[in-house]
Amino acid sequence: PDKQASIKGLIAAQKIAFSYGLTTVDDAGLEQSTIELIDSLQQENELKIRVYAMVSATQKNLDYYINKGIIKTDRLHVRSFKVYGDGALGSRGAAMRESYSDRNNHFGALIFSPERYREMAAQIAASEYQMNTHAIGDSANTWILKTYKEFLKGKQNKRWRIEHAQIIAPEDFTLFENIIPSIQPTHATSDMYWAEDRIGKERMKGAYAYKQLMDQNGWIPLGTDFPVEDISPFKTFLAAVGRVDAKGFPEGGFQMENGLTREQTIRGMTIWAAKASFLEKEVGSLEAGKKADFIILAQDLMQVPVNKILDTKVVATFSGGKKVF
Repeated sequence: PDKQASIKGLIAAQKIAFSYGLTTVDDAGLEQSTIELIDSLQQENELKIRVYAMVSATQKNLDYYINKGIIKTDRLHVRSFKVYGDGALGSRGAAMRESYSDRNNHFGALIFSPERYREMAAQIAASEYQMNTHAIGDSANTWILKTYKEFLKGKQNKRWRIEHAQIIAPEDFTLFENIIPSIQPTHATSDMYWAEDRIGKERMKGAYAYKQLMDQNGWIPLGTDFPVEDISPFKTFLAAVGRVDAKGFPEGGFQMENGLTREQTIRGMTIWAAKASFLEKEVGSLEAGKKADFIILAQDLMQVPVNKILDTKVVATFSGGKKVF
């Protein structure tokens, strides 16, 4: 795309992100040209937002970035690859072990051959890079988890992530030990109207099971999945804590046993998100020696009734101690 348009888009996106109190974003599936553009805009102080860049896992990009090694500046961190395991649940592209409940003999599919995931995992495991794989269906999650286990060989601090971890077979939850489920709580409240039609009551028990996923490691990073979902972290907070949509549906919350507490949700969007991106020593909490990235809100998220969560306004956003919104 035209470089000027890209620059305009990045600056506009930063403005929106700061207005919602986002100080660091994980951007998934970037090409080298975009990463280099972000870096140059950050160096020129045009972009003040911090970016954890997940490189699109083409063979060319794998070779280039693994050979180059981790890239780390004050605002940019490049040390992960975004891999696609399967499609989405809505389009019935998510890879399921058993047939879809609403389409006989249809299972969805992996994006690549099983062997290709093993090749990518082998190459990434031999480097410092993190492997972050989109997996929605229970079959995709099984295969990616097994592939991770094979190539991590018990290494404790690789922090490989499964993005979405949406539908998990009961026996697979324990496989997340030492593998990070990176989740977007609004998926539960966006999909709840039709998800059971796709996969039926029984499989729904392991779907959007955020509390059960968090229990595997004792922590879990939370994101928004924008631009697929809304950018607002307050919608994330509402979906995780209240398990309801903007109108308060369903009464009593959707699968409340899978909800998170307010404290877990705040941590998931701050210190645990930082940890999932190897940034917890710099950002994610207000502590001496860290960067002063923080926000001021017009109401106390830890106290307001669930039906008032979406009224939360950001009064100010600070990045590195400087007011940016």
